[in-house]
Amino acid sequence: MRKTLKNHRPVYVVGIGLHRYQPMSDKSYVELGLAAIREALDDAKMMWHDVESSYIATTSLGMASGRVMLRHLGASSAPLVHIENASASGSSAFRQACLEVASGFSDTALAMGVDKPHRIKLARERTGIDDLTHNSVAAFSHFALIANEYMHKHKIKPEQIAKVAVKNHRNGSLNPYAHRQKERTLDEILSEPAISGSLTRLECCPVGEGASAVIIASEEGIKRLGIDPNRAIRVTASTSRSENVLTPGADIDTALTKETATIALKEAGVNIKNVDVFEFHEAFSIEELLYIEALGICKEGTAVHFLEEGVFDIGGKQAISASGGLIAMGHPLGPTGIGQIVEVTRQLRHEAGARQQPNAKIGLAHMLGLGSVCTVHILERP
Repeated sequence: MRKTLKNHRPVYVVGIGLHRYQPMSDKSYVELGLAAIREALDDAKMMWHDVESSYIATTSLGMASGRVMLRHLGASSAPLVHIENASASGSSAFRQACLEVASGFSDTALAMGVDKPHRIKLARERTGIDDLTHNSVAAFSHFALIANEYMHKHKIKPEQIAKVAVKNHRNGSLNPYAHRQKERTLDEILSEPAISGSLTRLECCPVGEGASAVIIASEEGIKRLGIDPNRAIRVTASTSRSENVLTPGADIDTALTKETATIALKEAGVNIKNVDVFEFHEAFSIEELLYIEALGICKEGTAVHFLEEGVFDIGGKQAISASGGLIAMGHPLGPTGIGQIVEVTRQLRHEAGARQQPNAKIGLAHMLGLGSVCTVHILERP
């Protein structure tokens, strides 16, 4: 039998915190990270010495970035692990923290992400093995080509795909932690310079700085520390997969998303139609449509029509990217996946204010990482 979170002891998110995702500033990463951790500790009503283990997600800060940050919270000899998994770094740190608590090694664990991205050095540039495409096709060009193929295949227009960005900028305008906090009209989005193909600047995610933190606890930890069980959100699935051999012409990210999400939904015992809120890795507007269809929320080529009907709006049948998604919330890399968990937790606690999806009970967070890897988490309100 495949081992899952559901056949281990239950794990819960009990504390959440963020430092706003924002353009690069003079703030140190230590300031960013400590703000998110302290907010998570305060949210859980915990002290730093109550945290038994820490997982720190970064992509560009350099070696051993965690200790020089965490020492400002007080002396602690608790285990510390640094995790880098490209855009999925935060999701991977969260997964490891959940597995540690579920296995019984700890009753509490911190998963946090912090980054101040600069020129990213990719390991593949140092392999000594020539690649025919990686120096020629940037990420935005890759997805522009996919968007072009999608439009041609399904007779979709660029302005229809841009409506993903309209929705997500609107959601981001309601989020005080978002990088972009301004509602945009369709005309504004389409009038921006094209980054590649039909994708304009406002259909692409901003990469800035920020931090996110969550605290995970077991039922034993919740009772021992006096944490409010009514605000604890259970993690019922944590699934990660990596790139395999695909049929010619298949999109790696879409295929990997479908595989990983299918496993996660089965592990949690959840039907996709019953998921109330989704946070997707939609660094480019076309991605959200691809992943909606990959998960079976609707048939291939039809997501844009449901989008236009408001099905994926806050207050619609299933809220997608209520935080603003990567397009408006932002994508500071290391923190991004954990920030999604923060948003889903807030939604399931019914504490999201103007962004609240009514009666939300089940949420799904999805992240991809260069390489490629995919991580999907499912959270449920007990």
